[in-house]
Amino acid sequence: MSGGVGPTCDDISLPKEQEQEQKFQEDPACLKKAPNTTSSNPKRAGFLSFRQLNALALVVVLAASGMVSPEDFAFVVFSIIYMYFMARVAFPCLNPPKDSTIFDPKNKVLGLYVLVGAVIGLFLPIAYILEGIFEGDKQGIKAAAPHVFLLASQVFMEGVAFSDRFSIPIRAFVPVFYNSRRIFTIVGWLRDEVSKEEQENGGSARRLHIGRALAAANLAFWSFNLFGFLLPVYLPKAFRKYYSGYMVKE
Repeated sequence: MSGGVGPTCDDISLPKEQEQEQKFQEDPACLKKAPNTTSSNPKRAGFLSFRQLNALALVVVLAASGMVSPEDFAFVVFSIIYMYFMARVAFPCLNPPKDSTIFDPKNKVLGLYVLVGAVIGLFLPIAYILEGIFEGDKQGIKAAAPHVFLLASQVFMEGVAFSDRFSIPIRAFVPVFYNSRRIFTIVGWLRDEVSKEEQENGGSARRLHIGRALAAANLAFWSFNLFGFLLPVYLPKAFRKYYSGYMVKE
């Protein structure tokens, strides 16, 4: 994970493929002897993963429902354009590509962190939105939808960036860029939940407390994710690995 629930720990690759890639890095001569396995690697072939398809479906549903503002939709479009611009101008992909793994894929702490982020950021808000449809809590649904839309877009874009066509700084750019934007949407979500008490269509009292707790939990988690993990830990590691590979190339 790199700020969302995207594939930042090589979780798409199969164990044999990871072992073969490590062997290539240790002995470059193996590249001449080894068969071309590019077409068998989903990450390299450019096909959408199951996680990306789910995220894309969620993005389409929320966008079609009218619960997403034009500003959030424009942000996603701009992120795509800007990511390709940065990949060409500032951080071109090294050739041959270096190892893209920043953290150990078998790291259990990171795996737990990914799971917590998925539960707090996606699963519970989606359940909250679905319950709001039955209870008629239009204000709560409208407040939570932008965060879910942007996080689902982030998951999809992380999958796009996690390929051999993009360098490691671009993969770090996506979660930092989206996480920074989502902080503002979560603040708006929490503000709407607090002001719902005097509204008639605010749902039940139980839903009112759940909405506030969920918005506050997301604000705390993603604020820590941005200021405690992405900026001080993940981003420096990504740049260090990229520039070390750049110096080796030169």
